[in-house]
Amino acid sequence: MEKKQITEIAHLLDDARLKAYTLSQFSSQIANFTREAAYSIQEEGLSRRIERGEKIIGLKMGLTSEGKRKQMNLDSPLYGALTDKMQVPNNGVFHLKGSIHPKIEPEIAFFIAKELKGKISRAEVLAATQYIAPALEILDSRYEGFKYFSMEDVIADNSSSSYFIIGAPCTNFSSLDLLNMKMKMKINGHTLAEGISSDISGDPVISVIQLAELMAQRDQGIPANTIVLAGAATLAISLEANMQVTLEVDELEMMSVTIKE
Repeated sequence: MEKKQITEIAHLLDDARLKAYTLSQFSSQIANFTREAAYSIQEEGLSRRIERGEKIIGLKMGLTSEGKRKQMNLDSPLYGALTDKMQVPNNGVFHLKGSIHPKIEPEIAFFIAKELKGKISRAEVLAATQYIAPALEILDSRYEGFKYFSMEDVIADNSSSSYFIIGAPCTNFSSLDLLNMKMKMKINGHTLAEGISSDISGDPVISVIQLAELMAQRDQGIPANTIVLAGAATLAISLEANMQVTLEVDELEMMSVTIKE
């Protein structure tokens, strides 16, 4: 795909995000739509946002659970970026205005204090981690329907990332069983999504390893002082006004966000 076309698609997606309208899937229009081109579109879109004053503060993994891949009919993990403008405070309010078809899902976040690049081990991830925390990611898509589109479409659209909330940090995590933490996402007090941390790539730490490997394919790494959302443990839940969303994760503090118009 030529640079001009990459730039054009990135601008279309960025405008759709800013003005909250949907687009047709590009994979249905482009014969040579590769994943490499999709990541180039993602990066071009992020460059526009940086030019407007946003700062990249994190990365997110997507499609790390088998359930989520089945929900979206896609085959492997992918990644996107998080900016400071995308963060909603813990116990804060998220306003639906400006969203298209937002959904929310429960995650585990890692704060990576030291750069990680290339082939890394589980021990190296933990050594580079300053804290872990519960997290909620609010997904949105600039495509019609938010269902059944290609990996390339999703990647180009910053992997459907929209907003995120980070719970209270846990710095003393060495004694935690990171594979078996129960996770419950409740809407207005009712449990609507439930899983365990191993539903994230079999081990949320493995998700960080996969992120480093994916970024290495583009000769990039996970920078120091980066928030990493390891991926969802359950299916995503559609958001509506007047929802109180809470997340309970074993050994971590409960977190929440209130949904308003």
